[in-house]
Amino acid sequence: MQPFKTFIYSVISISVLCLSGCSRTPRGVLSEKQMQAVLTDMQIAEAMIGVDYKTYADSAYKDALYQSVFRKHKITQAVYDSSLVWYGRNLDTYMKVYDRVKVDLEQQIKDLGDVQASAAPGSRQDSVDIWPRRSMLVLKPNAAFNGVVFDIKPPSSYSSGSRFVLGMHVLGLTDDMPNKPEIRISAVQGDTTIIVNDKIFQDGYHETVLQTLPTRQVRRVYGYIRMDNSDKNYFQVTVDSLNLMRYNYKTDFTVQSTDSTQVQPGDSIQVQPVDSIR
Repeated sequence: MQPFKTFIYSVISISVLCLSGCSRTPRGVLSEKQMQAVLTDMQIAEAMIGVDYKTYADSAYKDALYQSVFRKHKITQAVYDSSLVWYGRNLDTYMKVYDRVKVDLEQQIKDLGDVQASAAPGSRQDSVDIWPRRSMLVLKPNAAFNGVVFDIKPPSSYSSGSRFVLGMHVLGLTDDMPNKPEIRISAVQGDTTIIVNDKIFQDGYHETVLQTLPTRQVRRVYGYIRMDNSDKNYFQVTVDSLNLMRYNYKTDFTVQSTDSTQVQPGDSIQVQPVDSIR
């Protein structure tokens, strides 16, 4: 029996050595699979910051976005930082992980069918829908970024005084929900940026309106629809029939929910709408 016992001990020893040798990361450092998942969400967060740099110039907003990623993956900032240091010293492993992150991001875009066009048409029609993404959005807990961003740079500038109306149907809001969907639309006119902030308080149809200056052409329109997901006591909020209508200056049309009521001068003009469906 002694040779058999010796054989068993040898197998166990080899297995233990193999397991310890196959472990690519030390204790306290995220595994390759964990790091891949976290980096994928961090890339989404960084993209959000890049699109809405004025909001995230405030470090508190930026930190809150990063913390939402850490909460999702049940890790701390310290663990993430330690993992970055370790992977920085093991670049071959890091590059393999990062290659898989790029594949994950490409697959997410493909699955969503939400690829934004490089630029919306610069049509001179009196009215045209320039919304560049899919017409439906689902807001739910546990998302790294709970919403959608858009950034429209037409090949030729939109006419001065253009009015932009973001319309949508909303379902799933309740009075006891502490957080509500937030909307921002910004338009760049020369060295001036016009900004409108809005919030949706109840189900139904909603419109947010941004009126630009009548003296300068519009070379960029960007913004987001998002919802703070720190409260987990809801299932989901559905937004559909999304459209962003651009109307030429002085074009007649009907607006059902918002109008600009306050202008604050500065580097950008902040326009605060009144929500008539509140």
